[in-house]
Amino acid sequence: MTVVTVSPKFQVVIPQAIREALGLEPGQKVKAIQYDNRIEFIPLKSPRSMRGFLKGIDTRVRRDPDRV
Repeated sequence: MTVVTVSPKFQVVIPQAIREALGLEPGQKVKAIQYDNRIEFIPLKSPRSMRGFLKGIDTRVRRDPDRV
């Protein structure tokens, strides 16, 4: 576990290993969410970069006979 320090301006530095693992770039936006007693940062991706990420997914869904 990596520990970071909150600066007097309430800024934190994301450790290099985490930045590299998530592919974060300078200027990229992340969403900050309060969840219970913690803060979660979720990298935002452009719709263009998300294009095709579901390619090859199995779209066959079993349905109840009365729902067809």
